[in-house]
Amino acid sequence: MSKTGLGRGLGALLAGGAGRTPAPASTPATASAPAVPEAAPAPGSQAVRRVPLSQIHPSPLQPRKDFGPESLAELTASIQEQGIVQPLIVRTSKDGFELIAGERRWRAAQQAGLSEAPIVVREATDREVVELALIENLQRENLNPIEEAHGYAQLSAQFQMTQDDIARRVGKSRAVVANALRLLRLPEPVRELVRHGQLSVGHAKVLLGLPDPVRVEKLARRIVAEALNDRQTEHWVARINQPATAAPSRPSGDPHVADLENRLRERLGTQIQLKYRAGKGALEIRFFSDDELNRLLELLGISVD
Repeated sequence: MSKTGLGRGLGALLAGGAGRTPAPASTPATASAPAVPEAAPAPGSQAVRRVPLSQIHPSPLQPRKDFGPESLAELTASIQEQGIVQPLIVRTSKDGFELIAGERRWRAAQQAGLSEAPIVVREATDREVVELALIENLQRENLNPIEEAHGYAQLSAQFQMTQDDIARRVGKSRAVVANALRLLRLPEPVRELVRHGQLSVGHAKVLLGLPDPVRVEKLARRIVAEALNDRQTEHWVARINQPATAAPSRPSGDPHVADLENRLRERLGTQIQLKYRAGKGALEIRFFSDDELNRLLELLGISVD
């Protein structure tokens, strides 16, 4: 991940924005504080102002859905001690203010019992809200793989951005974006396992080599139950993809060639046929979908960029 690329995006969001504005410990915010100062800054300005938390609402465009209770509790405790040290970034809405960045701080401030928070108001389109929310979360490594994939998919579907466009905006390679989007092809129960960290992204990529969603889900649950590693998962995918009626590829002949063929099958997780005679021959690698081909190319170290 390019911190530089992400930094440029988040820097644009916070440019000229605000510094640290902790709530004074001796004068906690109260519900009676005025919602907006008499001389309120114009929308889009970078001045920091304080408004009631009740006027701030989360954005439906926010890609992050999971807020871990433990980390949220830690932030709540910190806010109770120090206040909110970084303003929330918002845009105006018909109900007050819509969050662009800082929903976790907003949630923790509510739990901490604060009645108001510092904000910086920005003018931002829906596309910019999604981009900037993604950038903030990616920079802080807050998103799980499925949330990240949904964020990219939203930019693609809602704003017609190509994978190259998305990669440039969030500071990642196109291959990273493409691989993330592939995770959304998994059945929903399997995506939930990835979302909660029970399956790794490595497991998920291998599972995408199975064309049958029922078998994908069944093997995913076996991976979790038996704590299978990526290589073991590749082996099971190869076995499942091997037709039950297929005869052994080499019931007789050179045992060394048969052994090498079996090792290739286990390593690549798909059907393999190795033909060899007097220093010549052919190696056939079978695949059953575009996803499977992409997975094999990755295993072979071949970039599709």
